[in-house]
Amino acid sequence: MPNSDSTFGTFNKQTKIIAQIDDGSTTLTEFADVAAAKSFFFTDDALTCMDETCTVLLWALENDGNGKKTRLKTTFAFGTKGNSDIAEADDWAAQYNTRQTALRNANNWTKPTSQDITITDSSSHLG
Repeated sequence: MPNSDSTFGTFNKQTKIIAQIDDGSTTLTEFADVAAAKSFFFTDDALTCMDETCTVLLWALENDGNGKKTRLKTTFAFGTKGNSDIAEADDWAAQYNTRQTALRNANNWTKPTSQDITITDSSSHLG
């Protein structure tokens, strides 16, 4: 569950679409629900990072070109701790970036079974 630090608003809203690469030679995994897709694409550490640092965190399944639910869409944004004594590096967005970079560098952001994926930006936000 995302943090609830929205007293001062939310910022840096982003939407990403996580998709399996369809090269025509592999059967893509079709998801029954969001939880299955999250678990397929991301490590537990990545999901914990998102839950702890994002203030807005929405998920949805998305159909591929064949009408099958093989993609995952997420919209996230960050609150601010709002305290002028807090260093920028300690605020939520910076914590997300730092932790995500460390997990990526350790090959611990996406699961090895989902290496053949794309993560693209979208301007069509959830919620």
